[in-house]
Amino acid sequence: MTFDIGIPLPALLSQLLLGLVNGAFYAMLSLGLAVIFGLLNVINFAHGALFMAGAVLAWAGMEYAGLNYWVMLVLSPLVVGAIGVLIEKSMLRWIYKLDHIYGLLLTLGITLVIEGGLRSVYGVSGLPYSPPDALQGATDLGFMVLPNYRAWVVVASIVVCLGTWFTIEKTKLGAYLRAGTENPKIVEAFGVNVPLMVTLTYGFGVALAAFAGVLAAPVIQVSPLMGQNLIIVVFAVVVIGGMGSIMGSIVTGLALGVIEGLTKVFYPEASSTVVFFIMVIVLMLRPAGLFGKEK
Repeated sequence: MTFDIGIPLPALLSQLLLGLVNGAFYAMLSLGLAVIFGLLNVINFAHGALFMAGAVLAWAGMEYAGLNYWVMLVLSPLVVGAIGVLIEKSMLRWIYKLDHIYGLLLTLGITLVIEGGLRSVYGVSGLPYSPPDALQGATDLGFMVLPNYRAWVVVASIVVCLGTWFTIEKTKLGAYLRAGTENPKIVEAFGVNVPLMVTLTYGFGVALAAFAGVLAAPVIQVSPLMGQNLIIVVFAVVVIGGMGSIMGSIVTGLALGVIEGLTKVFYPEASSTVVFFIMVIVLMLRPAGLFGKEK
């Protein structure tokens, strides 16, 4: 079966699935950025490096300790989250009241340190990381062949993203988080340790990046440079969705991944720039982003 444009349906659906997988990574990473910016007011440029650190740690756990994918899917975000806590307590908390540019420059410096350190150890060539046995192979759906691991990436990403949105927007814990950023003195009056809550929020945000990194390891070859190009696109996703908007990051990330996949089918030359083209249009029409709040 083909469309009038001459593209076989299985090929089109495969490209859509690839776009959805990329969109899942965009959603996970932009969600972590949105959580950190929305609740801490910090532009975390180190997010791409911590995404990469999650993948490298998963590879190292397999290579040196024989730890399987499922163990590292839990352990890697916890370790990177702990690193995030250390970064917040030792560096970031001193710049919260300063201009955003200071946070951007500080986290850019952290990125260069992390990437430079791992590059000196592992080089820049890709490190292979196979998906777990349970998720290898593909399922024939009749109209297309669905790779099992790519389907798992999409499902896991959507579940984690929606769970995060529900926790922040619909629970008492989320209410404390939002109130703590708006008026910490009042929240502290209720016995809430606001500095600890802020620290754990940053740790959780970067743990989301590490979780995405482990998911990406079998799809993208593990490399100290794997977060560089991706993080630029993710920042564009956050801007389009609205800085600090949790649901905006999820919806926009998935949608832009699909749009990027379709662009590769119909006009491949524009696939690497279509996200930025959309960003320009959105900023011209709605500077706060599609889901952002106009001031």
